[in-house]
Amino acid sequence: MNVRREITLPAPASAVYRAWLEPEILRRWLAPGSSECTRAEVDERVGGSFRIWQEQDGRPIGGFDAEILELVPDRRIVWRWGMTGPESEQMFDSTLTVTLEDTPDGGTQLRLTHERLDQLAAAMPEVAAQFGAGWEDVLHKLAVVVKQ
Repeated sequence: MNVRREITLPAPASAVYRAWLEPEILRRWLAPGSSECTRAEVDERVGGSFRIWQEQDGRPIGGFDAEILELVPDRRIVWRWGMTGPESEQMFDSTLTVTLEDTPDGGTQLRLTHERLDQLAAAMPEVAAQFGAGWEDVLHKLAVVVKQ
């Protein structure tokens, strides 16, 4: 199972790239629906860690524990992406790739590909079925954040 999403953002690629790597900015958009990103940690280097903690109605619901595999400034980020439960145990391993291209009007075309979700889909089909909508939601939140 793979998820692919594409969105045009009203900001230059440099701002969008930073929004994926700056903890203060990540906390403002990287949580779907009414959940909240309560903590973000980024070790910005290939091999570095990328951790997101989320809450729903004040209760921990888990997050993401990733390793940065590739950094091409203002163009591309690739992670080995793992979902974690509230107890911070890595549950499922996948690959997330974000590619950025300049648009003629000064914006950015973002392409997101989340691959290798088959293990998650087999174990938790209801969660896997929501991944596409979850990415759409957070990308729209990202659009608002980078526009400011």
